[in-house]
Amino acid sequence: MTRTVYVNGEYLPENEAKVSIFDRAFLMADGVYEVTSVLDGKLIDFAGHANRLARSLSELDIPTPPEFDDLLEIHRKLVAENGVNEGMVYLQITRGAPGDRDFAFPPKDTRPTVVLFTQNKPGLADNPQAKVGIKVISIEDIRWGRRDIKTVQLLYPSMGKMMAKKAGCDDAWLVEDGFVTEGTSNNTYIVKGGKIITRNLSNDILHGITRAAVLKFAKEAQMEVEERPFTIEEAKQADEAFFTSASAFVMPVVEIDGAAIGGGKVGSVAPRLREIYLEESRKAAV
Repeated sequence: MTRTVYVNGEYLPENEAKVSIFDRAFLMADGVYEVTSVLDGKLIDFAGHANRLARSLSELDIPTPPEFDDLLEIHRKLVAENGVNEGMVYLQITRGAPGDRDFAFPPKDTRPTVVLFTQNKPGLADNPQAKVGIKVISIEDIRWGRRDIKTVQLLYPSMGKMMAKKAGCDDAWLVEDGFVTEGTSNNTYIVKGGKIITRNLSNDILHGITRAAVLKFAKEAQMEVEERPFTIEEAKQADEAFFTSASAFVMPVVEIDGAAIGGGKVGSVAPRLREIYLEESRKAAV
């Protein structure tokens, strides 16, 4: 079955969708994106993703596209037309295609490029890795300094995932000045003595939508949360470790750089947070 995708106001079969070779995202990585999960055919945390998208556009001075206020309707139509019960909707907005390559930004009236497509992921909520945990390595964080903006500059995170794969692991945690910033595509956490520890918000990390929801639910469940940087050595001595993201929700980590966390077994905090997150997010899904 050919997917229906969205490109600049049109719903098209994926094999008919086209974007200019002069698009700024293609030439300059000049664009932002969001990924919204779909459970039971409904969108998870859509409002949070839309708000972060607006902030990313503003921070990069990318004009708001004409269909911005219709994004919920566009998401829903793509989910319905593509029969997505569990999966994701990918959205990308770029500074557009001014007609030629130039480092200078194009005129303000250049139409931003807007692309959306769905990905079917049956079993997304019942990912078996959540029951056994994943293994990560640590690598140096050499990305640009504005990681709070969700840009399409994903080459180094992609390289990090490949470094992890080569090492027989699942992901990489990025380290800067001795402290963990985040994972290649997720926010990171450790648990020590019942306390959840995660890096505080700043320009150094993405302001995760799932992160915000999980921390809210943790506090409502009377779990103690401390927002501060932590080291890889501290993580190795933790009782538990996990990460959060829009597509993995809450994922336990049982090994870091070959050192077993919590005896190499999934603990109790991460599974409980995953359970709460999925339950509450399904209730609020649109």
